[in-house]
Amino acid sequence: MRFPLKVVLIPVLLLSAAMLCDGADRDIFRSQLEKSGVAASFLADPGWFPFPEYEDREGWSALFGADSAAVVRRAEKMLDYKWQYIPATAYFAFERTGDRTAMEKIERDNRGAYNTFLFAELAEGKGRFIDQLIDGVYLATERTSWVLSAHQAAQRSGRSLPDFREQTIDLASGRMGAALSLIYHFFHKEFDKVDPSVSVALKAAIKRNILDSFLDEGEAKANWWMARKATPTTMLNNWTPWCTADVMLSFFLMEDDRARLDQAVRLSVRAMDAFFNYIKPDGACEEGPGYWFAAAGKTCNWLQLMYDASSGAFNMFDNSRIRSYAEYISRAYVGNGYVINFADASPKMEMGNTIIWFCAQALNSRELKDFALYLCADKKKGRFACPPSTGSDTYRYLECLRFAGGMRAAADSLNAICAAQGFEKTYLGLRSSVPTVTAYPQTQMYFLRNSSRWFLGTKGGYNDESHNHNDIGSCVLYVRDIPVLADAGVGTYTKATFNQNMRYGIWTMQGWWHNLPAPNGIDQKYGRQYVCGDVNCNPSRNTVTIDMAGAYPDSASLRKLSREYRLSSSASRPSLTIRDRISLSRRTAPDEEHFLVKGTVTPSGPGCALIEVDGLKIRMTYPKGMKLVVDEKRIDDRKLSSVWGESLRLVRLISPSDAALDNEYLIKFTEE
Repeated sequence: MRFPLKVVLIPVLLLSAAMLCDGADRDIFRSQLEKSGVAASFLADPGWFPFPEYEDREGWSALFGADSAAVVRRAEKMLDYKWQYIPATAYFAFERTGDRTAMEKIERDNRGAYNTFLFAELAEGKGRFIDQLIDGVYLATERTSWVLSAHQAAQRSGRSLPDFREQTIDLASGRMGAALSLIYHFFHKEFDKVDPSVSVALKAAIKRNILDSFLDEGEAKANWWMARKATPTTMLNNWTPWCTADVMLSFFLMEDDRARLDQAVRLSVRAMDAFFNYIKPDGACEEGPGYWFAAAGKTCNWLQLMYDASSGAFNMFDNSRIRSYAEYISRAYVGNGYVINFADASPKMEMGNTIIWFCAQALNSRELKDFALYLCADKKKGRFACPPSTGSDTYRYLECLRFAGGMRAAADSLNAICAAQGFEKTYLGLRSSVPTVTAYPQTQMYFLRNSSRWFLGTKGGYNDESHNHNDIGSCVLYVRDIPVLADAGVGTYTKATFNQNMRYGIWTMQGWWHNLPAPNGIDQKYGRQYVCGDVNCNPSRNTVTIDMAGAYPDSASLRKLSREYRLSSSASRPSLTIRDRISLSRRTAPDEEHFLVKGTVTPSGPGCALIEVDGLKIRMTYPKGMKLVVDEKRIDDRKLSSVWGESLRLVRLISPSDAALDNEYLIKFTEE
């Protein structure tokens, strides 16, 4: 294992805009590649690959450890697995009905089988799973594309069925290429004992579907995530680090031509620079915590891969900006699986502490190490226990596996500390370094906490962000890990989800269903021109003030709209106060204030209502002249209902129809 020897950690709460806009933050990876000797170092050491050969039984026994038997048992249960052919009609389902699952379920089941048999054969080494792997490989080589039906529209035909005349790369094909490259690396000698044509066909399929497409300039439009023609305003997202990391693993394991390999390295660096030039240098994940594992997490995978393949010459682990980006997941975590979510990010998620530990090790982040261990806590048993490595990302699983020993040792050390000072103190101490206020001034995202475990997340931004919802100025509020003011997130992906003409017909995307005002009864609009103005955070007062007027169309007749959030730090009477100042040029309809809640809402007198959720009681007070209306939203989407249950409620506070043009609406939430 290779790691940088020394990393200096400098805790920073707030970064100045001047520091963040420093031109030195652009093209950070190219600067590293252009250092003397770095470009020539890739694969100079034939032993660069940081895993044992298949035949090294002692090496794999040490890596799998006590998990080995469970890994083999999973594969034994699947020994009669029937590899599934994906019919053309499964691809057509996306075009015809918007159904992605018809194709994706088969692809997902097969990919799970690849991983199961791969890991089991590495763990056991007896050849029992080789025939199943050959069957899976043979099927893969016959497929002209490994791209999902929902992503095939990037090809020139614009259709969902793969066109054999063109090869593009998406998240699924990149991941498949990485998995098959690992299978080739570990088992091609075993395949050759059965029939050498298996390995030949597999190598040719990886070259056709992944390597050639990545180098093909003619695919610059389809492979948009590579950013070959990126401009300063080109929108990029988690696809860039995700695909880049997977594709480069295939190149490092499969490419025989040195010139092609060098070209791939340069293209990957250019793509990752374009991604980091696009995202804000403040460290926020614009797409939200749900995409952190594909964005910051895969960035760490790519960095470790580049470090290993260059024998340590390509070393970016001491970059403070990358570390801040990785630590975002710790700052956004609320508790009990909940996170501060905006846009398409889910409000509740499996955190994957093994990949967080991997990132912590790579970047030498004390905060991420503590966070990964915090997630290992078994509160019922009062101890820390490391889970086995899991997940559908093949190389990530292996990366986590090689660092699992350190995680187990750290958990054992914590259990020894628990014996001396108690579990609760040890457990809570792992989060003691997380600051009360975390500011992401360029992304305009702010996290505020208080000693009573109230956690407020707010955002500014603009209404054309990656995975955008019309939510400028919105917030979420948790009290002791219980959601009080919610952001619904996103439902199951369909064709409408990423169709610009259909997306904002989905209720979860609309500002109306977020914690936002509707001046003159008008909702926010989609578009890059709908942008937040100044956002100011005062950590000493625990306040965030947002200029939101630019988020609304002209029909709102706005002269001014500013919102102030104030999270009280009083231990005896914690509260959240929201103050909206609205100034109109003319009155056409009542103003409304909207709040999305999980619990029940009961009026309790003029200007007062009680919100009850999961045993928590929160009193909401508001101007007495406003009318309270509660709309129940029944949830029939499985992804949403798994978090929120059968329904959510939209609290609407409606001003008089003849309200003045200039108004101040003060809404306060206080625990009963």
